[in-house]
Amino acid sequence: MLHQVIEKPRFLLRVWYSIRDGLPRPGRYQRYVAAIAPSLAAIWLLTGAYLALAPARYTSSFTLILPGSGVGSSMNVESIGQAQSSASSAFSSTTLSPTENYKRLLMADVTMRQAARSTGEDENGFPDPVVKLTDQTNLIEVQISGGTPAQAKARASALRAAFLKQLDRLRADEAAVREVSDARHLKDLEAKVREAQQKLIRFQAANGLVSLDQFNTRIANIDALREREREARTTLRQQSAETRRYSGTLGAGMGGANATLRLRSDPVFQKLVERYAALDADAEQKSATLGEAHADMAQAGGERDALRQALAQRGRELTGLSQAALMKSVDLSVSDGRSSLMEGMIVADAKRAGSGAALSEIRGDLARQQGKAGELVGKASILADLMRDHRVAEAVFSSALARLDTNKLDPFASYPLVQTLEEPSLPRTRSSPSALIALGGAVAASLLLLTGFGLIWLRQPIIRKFFPNA
Repeated sequence: MLHQVIEKPRFLLRVWYSIRDGLPRPGRYQRYVAAIAPSLAAIWLLTGAYLALAPARYTSSFTLILPGSGVGSSMNVESIGQAQSSASSAFSSTTLSPTENYKRLLMADVTMRQAARSTGEDENGFPDPVVKLTDQTNLIEVQISGGTPAQAKARASALRAAFLKQLDRLRADEAAVREVSDARHLKDLEAKVREAQQKLIRFQAANGLVSLDQFNTRIANIDALREREREARTTLRQQSAETRRYSGTLGAGMGGANATLRLRSDPVFQKLVERYAALDADAEQKSATLGEAHADMAQAGGERDALRQALAQRGRELTGLSQAALMKSVDLSVSDGRSSLMEGMIVADAKRAGSGAALSEIRGDLARQQGKAGELVGKASILADLMRDHRVAEAVFSSALARLDTNKLDPFASYPLVQTLEEPSLPRTRSSPSALIALGGAVAASLLLLTGFGLIWLRQPIIRKFFPNA
């Protein structure tokens, strides 16, 4: 069985068949023209009316910029403390954006009303500005329209001035609120400083301890007294040894030495001693040639005994010593060398007595100071605590006061500094109505209208092709 292959008609032929089969009946052209013409006329009439009758609008724009760096300040007060103030960048937060805050402030009702009052316009008729934020920048672009170029620029300038004025008002209000809070805080700190100072003064007045330097001086005095006591003890030992050496050399104590010097210093006693010495020498000479029973020897012995009695009598008057002790002193006083040794012994003994008295006084002072040392240490510990509390309170107060002053130097901590990058512009051309946009819209509307009617024109072939059994 043979199969016959039937070729499909080409694309252009298929199009011709569709057009041929879909040729309208007589009068169809008139109906389509009558339907399309009014619609096209309405589109272009409305476009022309818009271009001819719509009021001209001019748009003025200006650009604001926010610096992105924070500021910081630090101040050191000698022996009191340190005050440090710093403000981080306004853009350091990932959740808060100052540009968004400023955008809201630019569009706020209070800002626009103030701008309207400054231009002398109706507050309800002032147009809303268009605020654009540029991504990844600190720029704020503001646009506002007006009936004339001058009016648009005036509105832009008024809006910018009102915005900056609102910023100043917010900063001043924040500063006032902070100042009240800081003043209350400073008052509390000042009260703490005054309380710590009163405690310190009362303790100083009650205990006679003004500073730790005074405590250190007293402790140093105790150490100095210990050193003086050691030196005095050494000196006393040295002088005592010297006195004992004199006494051993002379074979007499201090009592005999004093009596000997007293007798030696008496001229009457010394004359008696000289006469006694002369008689004794004369008796020794005579004894060499004469016997003891000789009259001259007897006379010499009698004169010597009488003179001995006179010496004893005079010596008792001067020293109160017995005759035997007096005669021993007489023997000692005869030699000038021994007399010098006695004088040295007396001087050494006097020094020893002085050193002993000084040592006793130093030991008494040392005992009294050591007795107070334990109590003094406790008082010094309390004084150190009170002085530390006072210094800390004073440092905190001074630092807070200095920090308050440094904070006033940066009014842009909460509301960052904003600067004008581009001044309000004077528009050269109107922004609306735009002939290009209006004509483009009319052409697009016309094309859509013609496309719609074209689909209606070709509806029968399309229906037969896709729905052959319809």
